[in-house]
Amino acid sequence: MARRKHRKPARTRPSQGQAPQAPRAQSRPRSDAWVLALAALGMLLTGYLTLVAWGDGTPALCAEGGDCDAIQGSRWSSFLGLPMALWGFALYALIALAAATGATLAARWRHLSRLTLLGVAVSVYLTIAGLVDVGATCGWCLASLALMAALFALVHLRRPGAPLGQGRWTSWWLGNGLVVIGVVLVLQLVLGDVLDRRPENPRLVALAEHLQATGARYYGASWCGSCARQNRLFGASAERLPYVECSPAGRGGPTARACVEAGVSSYPTWQINGLMHTGVQTPPDLARLSGFDWEGAQARR
Repeated sequence: MARRKHRKPARTRPSQGQAPQAPRAQSRPRSDAWVLALAALGMLLTGYLTLVAWGDGTPALCAEGGDCDAIQGSRWSSFLGLPMALWGFALYALIALAAATGATLAARWRHLSRLTLLGVAVSVYLTIAGLVDVGATCGWCLASLALMAALFALVHLRRPGAPLGQGRWTSWWLGNGLVVIGVVLVLQLVLGDVLDRRPENPRLVALAEHLQATGARYYGASWCGSCARQNRLFGASAERLPYVECSPAGRGGPTARACVEAGVSSYPTWQINGLMHTGVQTPPDLARLSGFDWEGAQARR
């Protein structure tokens, strides 16, 4: 019997005028649900703090004159005229955007790694600055720090395999570390008043000198958030005010004798022409209470 020959199936060729099929495009990875959820929590937290800051109020669970109030009233609570919480909201939004996009898992990881590293570094810097300069910490700020640290840990514990290739990890961390250091230095230069060389307002200088000359007294405390807001109304001229420090030993220390004798119970308190006025006073209000010609001082400038 003759053996049957097995013929190989003929390859199908595209008919004339028909283009060959292109390879299927690689689908984008799914959104990172865990990172999105944590970023959304961060946006809710910082969004709430931004609204409170714009409303000049006090966050929930924070007593007036407490640690949160001290931090909110300090120079570390805003950057370039915007609440620090708003900058945090923007960073959380960028993290959420990166978690929902990305052509590949490796590309997404690179963006999330940079953003969460920056967030942790800035949060730690602001926490240390508040402790050193104000002697206080804010529970809301610590909650944001915990969220950012959780995002950083989550992103880096789930790092995809070799997203940078071989032998590039040292340069990767060095480059990102230099960026973070640069951002922190800028914050220190701006928030630390290193670059603040604005000239004094002559009208505020005249008002401060008038308050000194008429025997007015401004009672406050170094940790008082409202006192910080009061000082900012005078800018560089705040040092000319007739200030009396009521808490020379810091928060929790004994009250200065002069403040006890004056019957001061809250900060700031102004004593003008024998009368006590509590709360932040605007320069026009202080001019009216002390008999200073505010409008005339404006005309003489």
